[in-house]
Amino acid sequence: MKPRRCLCEICTCGRHRCPHKPTRIYDNGQQPCLTTEYVEKYPKYSNISPPRSLKPKQEYQVHRAKMEGITTFKSDYLPYDIVKRPFRVQEEYKPKTGEIELGSTYQKDYNAYKIQPVTLVRPLERKHTTGGKLDTIPTYQDDYRSWEVQRREPSKVEHVYHPPTKKFGNSTTFQDDFVPRELNLRQSFKPPCVAKLSDAPFDGTTSHRTSYIAHQLEPKFIRPKEEYKPSNQPFEDLTTHRNDFKGLPGQLANSCKPENAKVGSNAHFNGVTEFQDRFQPWLVSLPEVRKTKEYVPPPGNIDFNSTSHLDYVKHEISPAVPIRPVSNRRRTNAPFQGNTTTKEDFKAWGSCRQEITKKQQEIPKPTGKFYDLTTFKSHYIPHQIIPAQSFKPVHAIVPNSAPFQDETMYRTEYTPKKQETCPANYPSPPGYVYVKTDSHGHKFFRQLTPEFSESNSNPILKEVAVLS
Repeated sequence: MKPRRCLCEICTCGRHRCPHKPTRIYDNGQQPCLTTEYVEKYPKYSNISPPRSLKPKQEYQVHRAKMEGITTFKSDYLPYDIVKRPFRVQEEYKPKTGEIELGSTYQKDYNAYKIQPVTLVRPLERKHTTGGKLDTIPTYQDDYRSWEVQRREPSKVEHVYHPPTKKFGNSTTFQDDFVPRELNLRQSFKPPCVAKLSDAPFDGTTSHRTSYIAHQLEPKFIRPKEEYKPSNQPFEDLTTHRNDFKGLPGQLANSCKPENAKVGSNAHFNGVTEFQDRFQPWLVSLPEVRKTKEYVPPPGNIDFNSTSHLDYVKHEISPAVPIRPVSNRRRTNAPFQGNTTTKEDFKAWGSCRQEITKKQQEIPKPTGKFYDLTTFKSHYIPHQIIPAQSFKPVHAIVPNSAPFQDETMYRTEYTPKKQETCPANYPSPPGYVYVKTDSHGHKFFRQLTPEFSESNSNPILKEVAVLS
């Protein structure tokens, strides 16, 4: 009897897997599910062993000898005999007899002197109060008298500047040291840049022009377009989810929520609510409204006289006389004479700007109309262009009557293989009988063994399984 096989083991394309979901509650199973993506993609090799690590193992090595309880502190430390520190008894304070001498060096060396009050050198301010009128004329105005002083004529010799009529003859240091010399041009050894004209005609033949021969191109080969041929087999729209997933039959869960039934009644409610029971209506009196008194104007007229109007006495006061003395200025109608000593003695001189000492140009400036004829335009001679002869070899296509060998290595060595359908793609794999589904969700099938009879070679199956 052949062993049973899971759907994961029957699959040959690698796309069919069991759901791997437990179907029983509180059932862990005796055999664990070891089918994972890592186990499938990375198989275990029995011949190759993993490399040994040269790293030493971090294991605790037990020291079998007896452990000594001697430490560095115990071996180096020497105990000393502890002697108590002597205690000094404090003497009792005894005050000295007699009086304390409070004298100091300052009191001994310093001699006190009798000090008299300082007399003020500043005379006392005397205030002269007189009952007469104050004379406001100052001493300067009373004692000063203006004298009639005549203007003194200046003793300066009158020197009128006359600009020179001759040219300025003093030469500068640059003009004395620098002697203008005649420019002598150096002889040029540069060959003259003159185009040498050839008498022979220009040969414009090139190798391309002589060797190139134009050939007529053959028509381009156009590969016929392959006609689309639809497949005769129907399209299989069965997905992996539809194929592998089979819902387990079961009843729908009942809702524990109570039904939302509306209780309605047209009868009048006669009960008493909590609000009606606790909050009874009270008798409230209306607030008293006070009437406003009507305004009654007082009899008689209003007296607008105030205490200030009645008690105030108006006095006639003359304006205050200024204490400032009257200035004794003499006003004259003569025009103001604005001539000063500076204006009369320092007259403006008539001076003109000195011309720049400039050397005369040796090269005279051109006169007349400018002709825009350049050296290139005057010396250029146009020539007729002759195309160069081509020396390129002829690209001739040699026709060949032999057929073209279009065989490739792919066409000769490729052998088409028939596409096999994965047995796990069917609802029930052909040649297998469904056994059971374990708690991890694996579907197990058993393969049917065919038997051969003596009369004919047709196989006879032991078991026939029909799954819907």
